[in-house]
Amino acid sequence: MIQAILSRKRLIYAVFIILDILSIGMGMGVPILTILFGILVGWYLPLYLELPEQINKISLKKLLKAAMLTSAVSLVVLGAIWLPALSWLFEPAKDLTQFGMPLILFEPRASFIGWIILMVLISPFLQFLMTVLGAVVRIASFGKD
Repeated sequence: MIQAILSRKRLIYAVFIILDILSIGMGMGVPILTILFGILVGWYLPLYLELPEQINKISLKKLLKAAMLTSAVSLVVLGAIWLPALSWLFEPAKDLTQFGMPLILFEPRASFIGWIILMVLISPFLQFLMTVLGAVVRIASFGKD
């Protein structure tokens, strides 16, 4: 019985990680699809966590921890993708305008740093927020079931 639950849990984690990496890949490293994937994960999170009928502080903590776990996976993957590009800052021969990011701050160096911060830090946070939003909408609309 316990082995079935553990194997089911491992399978669910593995499927989530694969889908998360796939959504990052489909966005070619720009995690817009991963952020939207957070809504879908949040929608099914109350079912997976088996929350009690009355939502209390403990169940909300469970929900926030699960949402943090989903964004932590994205943080690690996005960090592996984008952080190696920081070496461009220390190479004077590199032209940062050739990196391909939009010049949102009108200066290539500042835009490059802003782009890396957006991709590595802000995007997983947005996925966290969307996961929580999906779970709250599910609970508010249909209850935990």
